Amino acid sequence: MVIPFTGRQRLLFAGSVLLTFAYLLLATKEFVASHFALRPDLTSLERAVRLSPGNADYQHRLGRYFAFVAGDPQAALASYHLAIHLNPHQARYWFDLASAYQVAGDPSGQRGALEQALQAEPTAPDVAWEAANFFLVQGDTDRALREFRVVIENDAALAPVALPICWRVRPDADALLRDAIPHRPDSLIGFLWLLQSKNETDASIKVWNQLIQLHQKFDTTFLLDYVRYLIRARRPDAAATAWEQASGLLNLSAYLPSPDNLIVNGDFSLAVLNGGFDWIYQTQPGVRLLLDASDFREGERSLSITFEGPGISDAGIRQWIPVHGATTYEFTAYYKSSEFEGAGGPQIVLRDLYSNQPVYTSDPLNGADFWKAIHARFTTAPTTALLILNVERIPAGSPLRGKLWLDDFQLSPQNSEVQP
Repeated sequence: MVIPFTGRQRLLFAGSVLLTFAYLLLATKEFVASHFALRPDLTSLERAVRLSPGNADYQHRLGRYFAFVAGDPQAALASYHLAIHLNPHQARYWFDLASAYQVAGDPSGQRGALEQALQAEPTAPDVAWEAANFFLVQGDTDRALREFRVVIENDAALAPVALPICWRVRPDADALLRDAIPHRPDSLIGFLWLLQSKNETDASIKVWNQLIQLHQKFDTTFLLDYVRYLIRARRPDAAATAWEQASGLLNLSAYLPSPDNLIVNGDFSLAVLNGGFDWIYQTQPGVRLLLDASDFREGERSLSITFEGPGISDAGIRQWIPVHGATTYEFTAYYKSSEFEGAGGPQIVLRDLYSNQPVYTSDPLNGADFWKAIHARFTTAPTTALLILNVERIPAGSPLRGKLWLDDFQLSPQNSEVQP
């Protein structure tokens, strides 16, 4: 059956055919243009631009060809300007325009293009990085630091590169904390590591205090590293303060010394942190350390140390203890031991960490098949601020075989009550 068309229907049909044909023609042109735009040669890129003159990306690609392949900065500038006219909101277009101005020897044009790139994408780290370096060359350090802040805040890979540059151009912790370092844990810790590597102790303390003021948790490893650094820098006062500051934040309050006992975790009831002001241990040849839950004086476990070889100098476990100079202290500990093979036995030694002078050395810890007390009283030198507690082999390097258990360490000023 044939359905007759009215004049109006014929017009509508013809119009739809024309629109379809126009759409197909346009789609074909865009497809062909995209095909040419993917080719890296000049002829193809120019064809893509002719087929789709309103496509900013094709103009930008043509500009990059002139800039990086043909080495023609003027032609590159022309294409970049066309791309930006079509789409002024792409920071990459402005960024490449700035590079072309730099090659053309036009710092004013370069600065203007970078300013536009920053407006288009104010948090883009690659744009901020380029802008920061440009402002440095131009002598605008304040503006450079603001852009480096964007880099540090938004690109973890570039932050370790940006931080040393910031310190080199403005070695002032207060200024950088104000202008360049984002106030968040990762950025402050990165800055802290940089300052420690440069032995900038006072600046490190400022950054640490800023980190603590955030009241945000961070990995305990950073605290242990920081305390170790301050001890090496002969700042035990700052180390003890940092330990106290972080204890509540990192759930380490149980590891704080008390007025009655300056030794942390003296009964080994807590997990050993291996750092800070808790016990620190390291593997020693011929020595095995174990938290022994099968034999202890009080609590739940003791420290057992098995000596089984020649050349032993110490047990490989120690603790730093902040103290005051010219002060009398009471020291108590308990031990058990098996029979030792070798002259004497291991001994507990308390030394001034920085002078290495002993303030107390126990008798050899041998011949005790029951828990036996060690008790001593000593007075620190006027300059003593930090003791180190060791289990040493005296004389160092002598062979020793046997097993020792230690428990209930306690150190307190003379006027504090000492538990028997």
